[in-house]
Amino acid sequence: MKWVDAVIQGLLLGGLYAQYAIGMSLMFGVMRIVNIAHGDLVVLLALIGISLAAAFGLGPGFIMLLLIPLGALIGWGLQRGILNHLVGNDPLPSLIATFGVSLALQNMMLTIWQADTRSLDAGPLAVQSIDIVGLHVGVLPLGIVLVAALLTWGMHVMLKNSRFGRALRAAAADKDAATLSGIDTRVVYARATSIAVAILGIAAVFQAARTTVSPSDGGAQLIYAFEAVIIGGLGSIWGAFAGGLILGVAQVVGSRIDPGWGILIGHLVFLLVLAWRPQGIMSHR
Repeated sequence: MKWVDAVIQGLLLGGLYAQYAIGMSLMFGVMRIVNIAHGDLVVLLALIGISLAAAFGLGPGFIMLLLIPLGALIGWGLQRGILNHLVGNDPLPSLIATFGVSLALQNMMLTIWQADTRSLDAGPLAVQSIDIVGLHVGVLPLGIVLVAALLTWGMHVMLKNSRFGRALRAAAADKDAATLSGIDTRVVYARATSIAVAILGIAAVFQAARTTVSPSDGGAQLIYAFEAVIIGGLGSIWGAFAGGLILGVAQVVGSRIDPGWGILIGHLVFLLVLAWRPQGIMSHR
């Protein structure tokens, strides 16, 4: 039962990584935009949410309702103000630009919130659990996985069936041809980035409620999101979800083998997948 519990706890942790990865999969896997500031945006939204909760006594649900449109607005501004000028076949310009954004965000957060760790009070939800086959499963982590699955399903349906999804895939496949077909690629990309960062608003609340947050945490969240996307396969939304779960299981199982091995085993699994199937486990060549 020890290892069964490790796998279950890993899946629960992987749900949080999947939420990081969904937005990354949309930007990197579909639009080929490398957003180095991805993790810092999660931390920024989390710190804003914690500050709002402390100032106005709001619960996590209300904080999430505020952070989703705020994240969408930040994403729109990031794409329209910076990334739309850099979109192309070469991902290097967007990588350099968002690296600069990442440094600016980290310094801004350190100035405003200092280097202290903070968390969001989730109330009784933080300690509630249910019994599954003799194992205690936290209600909050279980909710995180379910929300991640719903977000993944919604994103998949949007990309496959909606007019916006078809326009986004057309713009990502051939920007010039899409423009000639009457698609305003700048608006389409801005909407996509708004959705990606709005999802980070959801992930930020769960991150702050489940663990602590500090201005320097963005790098770790970026790595987890990037690894989950690569494990799952570029362009595959469900692959990003599966990659997050695999990464979570690897880390928890590794920590049960040795407390210092958790993060290392996750990175080793990423490298093994990269060597064995570089296109990802759910992507076609």
